[in-house]
Amino acid sequence: MVDKVTIPKLHQMKNTGKKIVGVVAWDYQMARIVDRAGVEIISVGDTVGFNLWGQANPLEVTMDQMVTVAQAVRRGTEHALVSCDFPYGPLQQGADATLRAGLRLVKESGVDMIKLDGAADYPEAVTAMTRAGIPVWAQFGITPQTALQYGIEYSAMSDASAEVTADMQDRLVSEAKMLEDAGAVLLDFTNSGPVVGPVVTEAVSIPVIGGFGGGPWLDGRVRMANAAIGYGVKFLDEEIETYANVAKTTLDAICAYRDDVRAAKQIKGAPKK
Repeated sequence: MVDKVTIPKLHQMKNTGKKIVGVVAWDYQMARIVDRAGVEIISVGDTVGFNLWGQANPLEVTMDQMVTVAQAVRRGTEHALVSCDFPYGPLQQGADATLRAGLRLVKESGVDMIKLDGAADYPEAVTAMTRAGIPVWAQFGITPQTALQYGIEYSAMSDASAEVTADMQDRLVSEAKMLEDAGAVLLDFTNSGPVVGPVVTEAVSIPVIGGFGGGPWLDGRVRMANAAIGYGVKFLDEEIETYANVAKTTLDAICAYRDDVRAAKQIKGAPKK
């Protein structure tokens, strides 16, 4: 029986040098599979709208949508910590709006932790959430919600770590320390890069995890399940290194099903009389 992951356990993992594994998932079935793999964090990312529903960018997703997706992931998770991203809006409206939205999200979905994108600009909101007993995973660096400030499209985020250079080091270290002081229990340093990433990780006592632009210099990594398994139409047409190519497997399976139907054959998996 695998024990429930806790925030103190994540802090202990940093202290002992054991890497933390996070996976972004958006549905019940994927959450069950990922949880069985024994990862520490399942993150309900606000990029669900862009990556799964075809929205133009991550800013379009709503709080109602995030609640629904988080509920599904929560139902499928027993052992990992479940974190949910804030959609764009409440954080930018200030600490009071952030707290109201955070209380709603935790109450209605039952997630263990809230991830705030662009948190370095709103430390007072991190503190308000912390005082209310809501653990905060603070995201900073070049993030999906802040990328537009740098003129970077979300689709180009995987290359944005080149924008994080040594001359930004002092500012990013200060932001990391500020977020820790504000009460964050975990940091998501997006596009850390190999120059600044190790310095920031060493500068704070809380774990620093990263997705885009991260690497082994951080305390752990977070990766979209869909990207890790190659589930997306782009994996049919582009040579992208993944741990599987579910898109190709799915296409082959649906084509085989199509052929069976057109050949008047019984389809696989149909109930037998």
